[in-house]
This record gives sequence, C-alpha cells and structure tokens, in this order.
Amino acid sequence: MQYTVRNVPDHLDAALRRKAREQGKSLNDVTIEALARGAGVSGEQSRQRDLSDIAGTWQEDPEFDRALAEQDVIDEKLWR
Repeated sequence: MQYTVRNVPDHLDAALRRKAREQGKSLNDVTIEALARGAGVSGEQSRQRDLSDIAGTWQEDPEFDRALAEQDVIDEKLWR
C-alpha cells in the first residue's frame, strides 16, 4: 500500500528525519514505524504509569500549607 501525506508540520518532519539519521534507517521506515506505534499495532508495549505507588501518601504539613497561603496574598500596592 502506498500513501501520500501532506502538510506534515516542520517539527514533525525534523524529528522523523533526525530519528532516521540517528538509527541509520530510511525516512520511510521510520515514518512507518511511527505510524504503527501511533495506531497501536507495532507490537511494542508502551510503558505506562498509574501512580498507584504514590496514591494516598499525602501527609499534612502545616508549614507547607502556610507557605502556599502566603502565595495567595495580594499586595494591593502592586495592583494599582
């Protein structure tokens, strides 16, 4: 199958070309790999993080709360 892709943003073009150069592959090969990953059909497992290792670990800290509260104070002289 052959595709023609138009209006590829400059930053995406640069990233694909850089990756092709770094990996010693053709732009076509790198583009097909990126499309396969994006479509979820590359067979690669992407690393996902669910944050379960830190969920529920918040500890109350009155000093931290005071520091945040100080940031909410508006200096009236600066707003004139």
